[in-house]
Amino acid sequence: MVRSGAVALLCALLLAWDVDLLAAHGVAQGDQGFFLTNVGAAIGPFMYLGAKHMFTGYDHLLFLVGVLFFLYRFRDVVTYVSLFTLGHSVTLLVGVLWGVQANPFIVDAIIGLSVVYKAFDNMDGFRRFLGFQPNTKLAVLTFGLFHGFGLATTLQELSLSQEGLVTNMLSFNVGVEIGQILALMGVLIALSFWRTRVGFLKHAFMANALLMAGGFILMGYQIVGYLVNAS
Repeated sequence: MVRSGAVALLCALLLAWDVDLLAAHGVAQGDQGFFLTNVGAAIGPFMYLGAKHMFTGYDHLLFLVGVLFFLYRFRDVVTYVSLFTLGHSVTLLVGVLWGVQANPFIVDAIIGLSVVYKAFDNMDGFRRFLGFQPNTKLAVLTFGLFHGFGLATTLQELSLSQEGLVTNMLSFNVGVEIGQILALMGVLIALSFWRTRVGFLKHAFMANALLMAGGFILMGYQIVGYLVNAS
């Protein structure tokens, strides 16, 4: 029962996409139409699209599952989620409003690496195999910057109207954070229930191995995309 719970928690995130959705920051066709045709401030719609992105942004969810996996105190949850939010918000806004650009395949490959990193950290891999422990808070903040930049590179490709752009991007970012809070509530409820089961620690390694596999899949897809587009 516990084992199936571990698989359900992570495989639901790892396997809930099809091939067309593997670009984690892809925007649905209907949403692209709105982004391309909207002119002026549209606070409500952009908040909705931001929240929707978080719920469909499985790269964010996988990383946050890894971040929250062994956090038991509410204060720690708030600290780490706040660091991720800070990083994510800064690069999303800077990337879109200031036009800072980077290759989206490379950025998304690093986002996949963030999932691998956190799963490896949860498995105590750094101390066991490399003999040191990185600063986890700094890592979460740093990877948060890449997660926000990943979405920024996608929005840059949509040629958003400059009219009302600041208001719309702030609204979109607020929506992202609202969606993140709601998604995290579900993750925390699932983790809290699983932690009450006898086999939580016994199967934690397997769960993080699945998490790491998901990160490698994301990385591999983006690296292949980079090589194909570069050729």
